[in-house]
Amino acid sequence: MRFHDVHIAGLAHHLPEQVVRSEELETQLAPLYDRLRLRVGRLELMSGVRERRHAAPGTRPSDLAATAGRLALADAGVEPDAIGCLVHASVCRDFLEPATASVVHRALGLPATARAFDLSNACLGFVDALTVVGAMVDRGDIEYGLVVAGEDGGPLVRRTIQHLLETEGATKADLKRAFASLTIGSGAAAAVVCRSERAQAGSPRLLGGAVGADSSAVELCQGDQVDGGAPLMETDSEALLVAGCALAARTWPRLLDELGWSASDVDRVITHQVGVAHRRALLAALEIDGGIDFPTVEFLGNVGSVALPATLDLARRAGFVGTGQRVALLGIGSGLQCTMLGLET
Repeated sequence: MRFHDVHIAGLAHHLPEQVVRSEELETQLAPLYDRLRLRVGRLELMSGVRERRHAAPGTRPSDLAATAGRLALADAGVEPDAIGCLVHASVCRDFLEPATASVVHRALGLPATARAFDLSNACLGFVDALTVVGAMVDRGDIEYGLVVAGEDGGPLVRRTIQHLLETEGATKADLKRAFASLTIGSGAAAAVVCRSERAQAGSPRLLGGAVGADSSAVELCQGDQVDGGAPLMETDSEALLVAGCALAARTWPRLLDELGWSASDVDRVITHQVGVAHRRALLAALEIDGGIDFPTVEFLGNVGSVALPATLDLARRAGFVGTGQRVALLGIGSGLQCTMLGLET
């Protein structure tokens, strides 16, 4: 996968104000913890997630996504009427039909000539949407594209706690399968994509990337709506970590080969943020120095499709990602699917 002239002209993230600490969630699980003789602190110890953000009840994914979209347009210096395509790429959506992208389209005041659709691929959605919109820009189909994602993890976390407390005889194994759900956070991200002649000076160039799949792991993390639409997810975290790192290790050399890079050419990596153990295992599997990675999972939790682009924006704003660097975006999602992209800043 190669792009000839694609730039990320604007990038932004949005985080809700409410901070939810892991200790607070475990306190709500006190009846189960007491029966299983577990101490508060287990969730942070196992995942590394100290806290995450949750949106206020009643907030829709489109609300979060539209906020990030406005910020990205401002960052790019682009008016809404210039956008030719909008893709909403979250796991979360307002409803089954119509596409949540239509709600964001209206909220941002995009023109009638701008197509809008949802692209869903678990935590990989935003990265995959960048490749779709990037291809449209590269072909000259559109001048500007906008990718947005708004994830609201609060309903999943609340439903998971309720389910554990209501399950008679719930075991440590039941809790272990639910732990990944308790790390989920809320947030939004957005990116404006265009060709070089329409990008601001210094806009990073999206070079291309490589993809991989291991659908034999499709059952390791599955979520669905239950009991009136409330979400519930079950994850075999250990098996998912092993399979995910193995898939990433197969995809990584293909990315380097596609871009003509060596591993030593990569100045920075931005990874999908799942947990501290996952980060260590992934970097070890790819033989990447942890000093070139920018971790956020400790204070954001796993924000689904938003995790990688929000981390990229935070790294940019912190000066960790600067000009003249080669940056690898290491995206992965349950399924398992992997898309890795290269940027030149």
